[in-house]
Amino acid sequence: MTIAILSAMAEEQQGLLGLLESPHKTSHAGREFWRGSFHGHDVVLVLSRIGKVAAATTATALIDTFAVKRIAFTGVAGGLGAGVNVGDVVVAGSFMQHDMDASPIFPKYEIPLYGLSRFKADPVMTAALVVAASDVVAAPVATLGRQAMEEFGLHAPRVHQGLLVSGDRFVSTTAESRALQQAIPDAMACEMEGAAVAQVCHDYGIPFAAIRTISDRADDAAHVDFLRFVESVASKYAVATIARFLQRLPR
Repeated sequence: MTIAILSAMAEEQQGLLGLLESPHKTSHAGREFWRGSFHGHDVVLVLSRIGKVAAATTATALIDTFAVKRIAFTGVAGGLGAGVNVGDVVVAGSFMQHDMDASPIFPKYEIPLYGLSRFKADPVMTAALVVAASDVVAAPVATLGRQAMEEFGLHAPRVHQGLLVSGDRFVSTTAESRALQQAIPDAMACEMEGAAVAQVCHDYGIPFAAIRTISDRADDAAHVDFLRFVESVASKYAVATIARFLQRLPR
């Protein structure tokens, strides 16, 4: 049963290729798909690219062309929920597009013709991600090194589980962040791809789960050292977490 691991950016995917045994590359739809194996799983690694349409295209290609049966997404997000801090990890319980609004024809946030606004994450994959992430953040110095911990002011990273919201904009002002918090009080974090992939997986009946490292609080400081954080923290979290996740995930 082939599983795909998606990342939005090359920096987020950094290191994951090193997990693959006998990797080989296939180019399709302007993307590079890396196939190999890890801990008995057939794995495909690919960059989703950034934004909902790009991510949906990638997910569709994974299902139609590469016949994957499960998809997991790893990357970064901006924290929205109370107590969701930089360096924490959010495992998605559900997904919603925060910029979907076909009102007054349909209620705000509802996907037209679906009758729902949220897509649930697969419970089996999600449980495995929670355990894997909890193992990693329990000993962050071992994964990140003390220098990275000090540089980004990380102290006691935590794992959260809840709603991830997606939209086609990088939320980077305090005003935007507060507006999202007021409109969707249970949103834990925001990013730009997850809900689109969740909708594609819903259409095809493919289990989907996602994990995001919190790189910022989606406020006026969101752009500060973003790429450095991805390289020094998020990519290392991804490697350690996905390795443990695949070890635990039923084949």
